[in-house]
Formats: sequence, structure tokens, C-alpha cells
Amino acid sequence: MVAVPAPAGRSADAAEPGRADEELSRVRGALARGASLDAALGSGAAPTTGAGGLARLTRQVRADVAGAGPVLQPLLELDGVTDVLVGAGRTWIDRGRGLEAVAEARLPEDQVRALAVRMAAACGRRLDDASPIVDVTLPDGTRLNAVLPPLSADGTLICLRTKRRRAYTVPELAAAGTIAPGLDAVLTALVARRANCLVTGATGTGKTTLLAALLGLVPADERIVCIEEASELRPDHPHVIHLQERGENVQGVGAVPMTTLVRTALRMRPDRIVLGECRGPEVRDVLTALNTGHEGGWATLHANSPADVPARLTALGALAGLDEGAVAAQAVSALDAVVHLRRQARPGTTSLRLVTAIGVLERAGDRMRCRDALVIGSNGQVTAGPGVDRLAQRIGEAPVAAALGSGVVPRPPAAPGPTAVVGADAAPAQARPRRSRR
Repeated sequence: MVAVPAPAGRSADAAEPGRADEELSRVRGALARGASLDAALGSGAAPTTGAGGLARLTRQVRADVAGAGPVLQPLLELDGVTDVLVGAGRTWIDRGRGLEAVAEARLPEDQVRALAVRMAAACGRRLDDASPIVDVTLPDGTRLNAVLPPLSADGTLICLRTKRRRAYTVPELAAAGTIAPGLDAVLTALVARRANCLVTGATGTGKTTLLAALLGLVPADERIVCIEEASELRPDHPHVIHLQERGENVQGVGAVPMTTLVRTALRMRPDRIVLGECRGPEVRDVLTALNTGHEGGWATLHANSPADVPARLTALGALAGLDEGAVAAQAVSALDAVVHLRRQARPGTTSLRLVTAIGVLERAGDRMRCRDALVIGSNGQVTAGPGVDRLAQRIGEAPVAAALGSGVVPRPPAAPGPTAVVGADAAPAQARPRRSRR
């Protein structure tokens, strides 16, 4: 059973329910008349309300006006919770060990719909019959996706994804088991040597978490420009610029797509360009940038395995009008490594997100393939794959040897590895020489 904290405004220092409701009603009225939050709190609180009561009222107002409401907001604040899901009259949370139903957080359909509409409005977006889907970021950084009936057959759906208060560090991910012993040397070298990389994996495997940690390794005198559909990357770095896509309004105008943001980022004197998720025609602009002197770039990509990466890139390139050969030529030239994650369930405990492979892209005739350079077993053992030599040429032999636990990098025979080949027989790998920083 999920232990649910008291709803906002009902903590141990709370006023009597009747008085608390009256205070909240007065604050709402003041806000509706255009008062600032501080002024509304000052006029709404009863004269006998002490410091504890005022703090309680502030929490309740923030949850009620700008947050997820008095029922769902406490769930978002539970330790370890990443997602809160509402639909079909039930509420679930995910804190790393699968979905857990929260019986105490049931909401009737009219309240769910009103909450979804209010949260969308807090972000300046409409949610109604004319615009029944919304995907926005709340003022506190929580990601909201909501869908209204009849698109959702079981009533209004609300999906909330929390924003981590700070980014994990690479040592923390290594201690948690996400990064195998010794593999941190390879990941650190990829950042230090300004390699262009993809972080891949299925949904919920920790791609954004890993990428934020790696960006924390970027030297403090470099400027990072992050381009995302919704701002989720929050690396621990002093100079990060965030660009966020904007969808069209209900009149069908005002959209600012990722392609426009990528081109804008190139004019902002970036040291590193980071694409939060590669999912459309912007792949053309990113590959072009990485092929024209913008080193140290990173992006995430949904793919179930490293072998699926070539097909995913080819499909995205087609959206930008690129044929298979053009995508292969640009991707192999631009990208130095593919870092893949997988989510491994552990019964009775939190599931573990693992870096399971580091691959390299190679030409295969007019197409491309992804060959494993390093493979990480379920026991954390790192072994060399057929692409290890290419990886070592890019970042140096020392970090690769450290990950393998040996003093030298093995030279496997030039035979096809256990990866998918998209197209004809493979051409010999050609290591891309390291470019200058600018």
C-alpha cells in the first residue's frame, strides 16, 4: 500500500478544515481580482494565523493555483516518484518498481477534468473540446500531458512527470549500478575528447538522466545550448541555455518547431549543441551542424537496441527528405559513439537503468550499421566488441582499457558483430580523425 502524505493544507499544523477552506477561498478571490500571490496570502490569512499556518496556506495555494492540486501534489513530492498517472477513476504512481495504485487518491471525473483544464491554463494553454490534448510544463517544472474525452474513452487522462531537483552525477550513477565499474572512464573521455554521441534506449530507461550527468562534466568555460520539446535537461553546469519547442495554438499558428530552434542555436555561439530528443526532421540540421565543426554534441534517441539505431536515423532522415545513403553518409561522419541503456526489473526492489552497450556507426555500402564496441553484461562485466578499435581511436586506448580491466585494447578479428546491418555487406571501418574544437 502506498503511504500517501496528508493533502496540501492538512498537515499537523493546519487550521480547522472550515477555517482553512475559508482562508483558501479568500486567497482565490484576491487572486481572481488581480492581486499578487503575497498580497492575496496577506489578505486571505486569518489574523490569528501563525507562521506555521501561513506556510501551510502558502503550500496549499501553490498546489491549488499553480501545481497539481491538493490530492496529486503530495504524490509528486513523495521520495522517488517519477510519474503520477490518473485515468479511468484511478491514480497510479511510479517510483522505480512498477506502477502502484493509490486508493486514497481517487478523483471523480468532473474533478479530474477541472484539474487538467486548470493546470493547462496555468501554462497559458487551452484544454477543451476544440483542443482536447495538451503537453506542457508546469511552473515548477513538472511535465503535464492531458487528454479529454472522447479521445480518451475512459474519461480525462492526466500524466505528470516530475522534475528532479538536481541532476545526478556520474559517480552517483556508477554507485547506483547504472554505469558499470570502469565504464565511467569511457563516458568521461567521450565528453573530454568532444565526441559527438547519441544516448539511446526505450522509454523510461534513463536517457535524460544519464545525459544530464554527462553534461555536468563539460568544462565550466563552455557554453551548452539545449534544444528540447519540453525543458527537462537540467545539468549541473554554470552556462546552459535552454530552447523549447512551441506548438501551434488553436488557430493553427504560432508554432516554433525543433528545426527552427536548431538553426537558431547555431547562431548563439554554442560550444556544444544538445538535442533533448531526436524525433523528427531536425535530425538533418543536427547532423549538418555536427559535420561542420560543432563538436561535443549529444542527443537522445528512442531505440530498443543499438542495432535499431540505423533504421531509426534513416526513418527520421526521410522526414527531412534525405534518402538512406545521405543519412548514412552524414551520420557515420558526424557521430562517434552510441551509448545504449536498458531498464532491468528486479522483483521487490526498484528497477535498475543500465548502460548495456557502447557502439559505433559504420558504413555498410550505401547504408550503415551499428557495431558493438563495448558490451556490458548483467553482472557488470565489460567485454570488447568488434567496434572497439574504432572507439579507442577516437577517445584513446587508456579509458577503453580501463573499462575492460586490462592494460591493452584487444584487436578482434574483422568479422561482422552481433549487430544489425541495414543494407549491403559492410565496408571496412574508417576512423574519423578528431577535428579541432572550433
